[in-house]
Amino acid sequence: MLEGFEELRLDVGEVEVAGRRGGSGPPVLLLHGWPQTHVMWHLVAPLLAERLTVVMTDLRGYGDSSKPPGDEQHAVYSKRAMAADQVEVMARLGFERFAVVGHDRGARVAHRMALDHPQRVSRLAVLDIVPTRHVFATADADLARSYYHWFFLIQPGGLPERLIGADPSFYLRHVLGALGPGVEAFAPDAVAEYERCYSDPAAIHASCEDYRAAATIDLEHDEADAARTIEAPLLALWGANGKVGQREAVLEVWRERAADVRGRALECGHFLPEELPEETAGELLTFLGEGTTGNAPPG
Repeated sequence: MLEGFEELRLDVGEVEVAGRRGGSGPPVLLLHGWPQTHVMWHLVAPLLAERLTVVMTDLRGYGDSSKPPGDEQHAVYSKRAMAADQVEVMARLGFERFAVVGHDRGARVAHRMALDHPQRVSRLAVLDIVPTRHVFATADADLARSYYHWFFLIQPGGLPERLIGADPSFYLRHVLGALGPGVEAFAPDAVAEYERCYSDPAAIHASCEDYRAAATIDLEHDEADAARTIEAPLLALWGANGKVGQREAVLEVWRERAADVRGRALECGHFLPEELPEETAGELLTFLGEGTTGNAPPG
């Protein structure tokens, strides 16, 4: 998988970030969601790399990136901290301005990145999310039933860590099936990689801290920025058969947060890059090709 992409491991200060790089042209950073790794882009990245320099990374706490222990304020796994990691990754690779595409948790990191580092983010694509603040503000019984993990993973005292740790492969496969079309729709090699990484107790803890941060310190940051809008052009894509597509007026929600918003639903569930990779890549290439997406690769 991802043959021809160079493996990366970069020290960005607090953590080391693992990932891959390939292709040529303007730079784009791809950020994965939970409970996956950068391997989720294995079908999309080669298509983008025909025209772009593609950087894929594991967020702190995921994959082969560092997994520091959480703290009482959950600041270690705030989207602000996770976004800063990725900005530094791109700087170390020579990219001061770049496009960013995020799915699920990675899209929440990308959202925060566009607010904290507007001079770095030229274009922003968010896949199958609406802003975290909106999700919590509009939560109801329907959301609790389908996105129960938002409330399970934030429980304190190591409860979710211990329960998931009893059989992490079972839980990961349950999540892929519950949020998507079924585990059989994913490449077996990709599922094996997700299982390898998610079976690490430190990764389970980190992913719980990611969600704990979303329910606490991330909301504080979002509240402080409630009056700000995203400067970069924004593309929103979502699965028509997923919960986001079923319950949200996605473009209307994002137009409350950004000045230049476009996008549409794709006929799939939550995992767009693996369910409809060619269509997802096509939408991204069109959007990223509308203008410059950043500086060319160094050298």
